[in-house]
Amino acid sequence: MNDVKSQAAARRKALTDDKVRSEAAITLVTFMLEEETYALDIGQVREILEFTSVTKVPQTPDFVRGVINLRGSVVPVVDLKLKFGMKQTEKTVNTRILVTEVDVDGDVAVIGALADAVHDVVEMEPHEIGPPPKIGTRLSVEFIRGMGRKDDEFIIILDFEKVFSSEELSAVQSLEDAPAGEETGLAEEPLDEENSVSDDQ
Repeated sequence: MNDVKSQAAARRKALTDDKVRSEAAITLVTFMLEEETYALDIGQVREILEFTSVTKVPQTPDFVRGVINLRGSVVPVVDLKLKFGMKQTEKTVNTRILVTEVDVDGDVAVIGALADAVHDVVEMEPHEIGPPPKIGTRLSVEFIRGMGRKDDEFIIILDFEKVFSSEELSAVQSLEDAPAGEETGLAEEPLDEENSVSDDQ
């Protein structure tokens, strides 16, 4: 019985290494930015929404597209493509907002992240994950927790809390205190670990 409890505790502590070097399989949500596949730990993704509209907020960083009213709560929405030096994310039938949770000095900030499309929830074994490449990617190595490979496809696993500076996170978190506006008509998608989380397949 004690062995079973120890094994369960070990699984819960997976992903503690900054570069995703764990002894257990990990579960990821994969999404597209331009032609590349990225991923976040499923524990950071609260839900996935269709992208309908956002309310713009003045005097915010360029990569902040605005805020949405999610069931009475104000959620800032960031454009990862702009943050990574790409072109602005355009609205299509496949565009999604990943509602994420990020630690900011001990507090949890809820941030929406735009993606060109959300693909699947996948499980990866340790041998399918390697360290970040020193060259060959447009991102800072600090932003990358690891490089996964699934069915001959490379997946960039983001260290989401390191993508933004502390000043940027504080600025984004301050938007949560803004008054909630009108409902935006966002359609929620369930986060299903067994099936695809998008119908763009």
